[in-house]
Amino acid sequence: MAGVRSLLVLVLVLHSSCLGFRSPLSVFKRFKETTRSFSNECLGTTRPVIPIDASDFALDVRMPGVTPKQSDTYFCMSMRLPMDEEAFVIDFKPHASMDTVHHMLLFGCNMPSSTGSYWYCDEGTCADKANILYAWARNAPPTRLPKGVGFRVGGETGSKYFVLQVHYGDISAFRDNHKDCSGVSLHLTRLPQPLIAGMYLMMSVDTVIPAGEKVVNSDISCHYKKYPMHVFAYRVHTHHLGKVVSGYRVRNGQWTLIGRQSPQLPQAFYPVEHPVDVSFGDILAARCVFTGEGRTEATRIGGTSSDEMCNLYIMYYMEAKHAVSFMTCTQNVAPDMFRTIPAEANIPIPVKSDMVMMHGHHKETESKDKTLLQQPKREEVLEQDFHVEESLDWPGVYLLPGQVSGVALDPKNNLVIFHRGDHVWDGNSFDSKFVYQQRGLGPIEEDTILVIDPNNAAVVQSSGKNLFYLPHGLSVDTDGNYWVTDVALHQVFKLDPNSKEGPLLILGRSMQPGSDQNHFCQPTDVAVDPDTGTIFVSDGYCNSRIMQFSPSGNFITQWGEASSRRNPAPGQFSVPHSLALVPHLGQLCVADRENGRIQCFKTDTKEFVREIKHASFGRNVFAISYIPGLLFAVNGKPYFEDQEPVQGFVMNFSSGEIIDIFKPVRKHFDMPHDIAASEDGSVYVGDAHTNTVWKFTSAEKMEHRSVKKAGIEVPEVKESQTIVESKMENNPASSELQKMQEKQKLIRKPDSGMPVVLITTLLVIPVVVLLAIAIFIRWKKSRAFGADSEHKLEASSGRVLGKLRGKGSGGLNLGNFFASRKGYSRKGFDRLSTEGSDQEKDEDDGSESEEEYSAPLPAPTPAAS
Repeated sequence: MAGVRSLLVLVLVLHSSCLGFRSPLSVFKRFKETTRSFSNECLGTTRPVIPIDASDFALDVRMPGVTPKQSDTYFCMSMRLPMDEEAFVIDFKPHASMDTVHHMLLFGCNMPSSTGSYWYCDEGTCADKANILYAWARNAPPTRLPKGVGFRVGGETGSKYFVLQVHYGDISAFRDNHKDCSGVSLHLTRLPQPLIAGMYLMMSVDTVIPAGEKVVNSDISCHYKKYPMHVFAYRVHTHHLGKVVSGYRVRNGQWTLIGRQSPQLPQAFYPVEHPVDVSFGDILAARCVFTGEGRTEATRIGGTSSDEMCNLYIMYYMEAKHAVSFMTCTQNVAPDMFRTIPAEANIPIPVKSDMVMMHGHHKETESKDKTLLQQPKREEVLEQDFHVEESLDWPGVYLLPGQVSGVALDPKNNLVIFHRGDHVWDGNSFDSKFVYQQRGLGPIEEDTILVIDPNNAAVVQSSGKNLFYLPHGLSVDTDGNYWVTDVALHQVFKLDPNSKEGPLLILGRSMQPGSDQNHFCQPTDVAVDPDTGTIFVSDGYCNSRIMQFSPSGNFITQWGEASSRRNPAPGQFSVPHSLALVPHLGQLCVADRENGRIQCFKTDTKEFVREIKHASFGRNVFAISYIPGLLFAVNGKPYFEDQEPVQGFVMNFSSGEIIDIFKPVRKHFDMPHDIAASEDGSVYVGDAHTNTVWKFTSAEKMEHRSVKKAGIEVPEVKESQTIVESKMENNPASSELQKMQEKQKLIRKPDSGMPVVLITTLLVIPVVVLLAIAIFIRWKKSRAFGADSEHKLEASSGRVLGKLRGKGSGGLNLGNFFASRKGYSRKGFDRLSTEGSDQEKDEDDGSESEEEYSAPLPAPTPAAS
């Protein structure tokens, strides 16, 4: 019996992973292909391995262009880990749309069930043990691994293959026979992770559900006898008859909830409401509640849709040296204990009809139990999940403007960028009284305001030439006017983007820092009330106040003071750096940068409302942006020995809780200086150090381009590294715009145009020829003149190579090369001194940053008006 029981457990584990519902028409169907071919619609999948940096890479695990022919089709595909050594999966990013994909599962194993490019999952997923790593289902939140946690793959003990299972529920979207490439992108690192993720599967193997029985409980429990594990996510699984599945840790008779969910909801991994640690001696317990109503025969545990399952997947992490990747519990060692299980374990969770999961080829009935109690509030939080990721097909990261100080969106949802051209803010920019010291450079001679197409990053308009010295803040009002600040001029400007007549309004005195009603001292940002036209200015680096003006620019009031202690009081600021209006609540939020917090005030009374502060902000909050219900922020570089990285945050505005953290894949945040969010889910971040603008998009919008909604084709966008070309046939571009477009055309996709090998060969041939000539001359002269000439020939060869290398020994210097050509500058080739976060010395150029003071600044000397 023990052998039979073990065999049954193994069969159920495999079946619960692969949903083995066989169809007579598909049992022996396979799609054997010797090479992995992709549809043209599967943009990006021809490069499944994408390097990120020296230690990290992304792996694109996608369907290779499939077209399901009937609803409830399950397709599987596999991908081998592109390395033998150990690696760690640290993040998952789904690429699917609920319009075509019902759910996806990702497994790790050593041998897939098939060697074809894809196959029907009825044949199984893995030939050996299948470890589930990830699950996605429509309307479910993404699985996020905590910092420092990774799934171990490769090496001697980790999985060698990833197997993706995609369930296509309703195939009406495939009437045009287009091909689908849904899947998941994995972020892997070669760096050892201190914490290793694993899966604990609790599963019943002997439950029987009598026909017509209203309530049947299936209980599972096991003693935990391993090193401590920390639970951070869970997933439940039953078939049609399951009503609710609950999991608990029991310690000294006390029940602590791990997770509770309806198995009829999307069966993804849900985050635990509160982290739960499990230690040696604890008991893990789970209960599945079923009903036998509507069945004429008893239902048992099995792998078909007419059978049932009772599974609870617990995702955890452990210290690397004690890590166990997979554990199971199939018994009930403490049945009497369930007499004290919390009553919630037997309360079903309501399920909306559009959220119901389909199992096999049977759809859930439409009837609903009117006696169901209210769904717990935590489900409401899950529905509010908002996840963004970099839009990798957006070429705007290659625009190469100057230091990007401000980003905003105009009424047409175009991106507007405010940049510093060839000017930089460094240690020589201001004296101790904040007077600008580089007036001799003159204003920036190129257009400093660029209007960018949000789809293809084409520059559609540019302005702001010969107006500014050190641009900083940017906002756009409801009429499309630009509001900008210049920290060198100590002024605020209102500009009409369609007028060449100069500013509509100027506040402050040019080049005169001050602290009275008519002066600013390095003002940072502007916000304009969309209803009243009231102007709010954050002032700034050397004043710690918010100023309010009428729509015509008349001073109304100000509030705020400098903070001088470790725990600043409400209304105290240390560099109020960014503003965000919340119009419907009548609130103005301020990024109190050096205090690492966000403060919100009532716009009418200036009364302090609340503070938003998180440890993950670190010591700085640089910029904020608001859209209904959500607040976005970016922080700054960590101080010495601080741990918090530079990253972006998405917060629930009502609660202030962080619901998502994001970073770019291409390049990296160095000083994200401003952020702008759009109600369509797009987020833009401008970086003043890397001179880069990134576009991030909500996960709902990141569905694969082969997906077509309701018969409407989603247009494809060019790859992220294609040439950025501005198409303005009917609107001749200005000279500055043409220069920007010329810059863009220099950025080409590595694998487009001439092959890299050919270019390299063409560059190497002249060098080889010159060396051959030099060697030949040396040989001839050595024969003619003897050994005396040896050092002369070496010097001659050195001069030849020296001309190739340029001055110095650092190789070919593109800065020197282009500097000698008309119309080119060294900017972008030689390193520029830029803003720093803590006045650190730049070891390369010897300059110091002045914008990023971390200590209180001396009070400026008031200037006369």
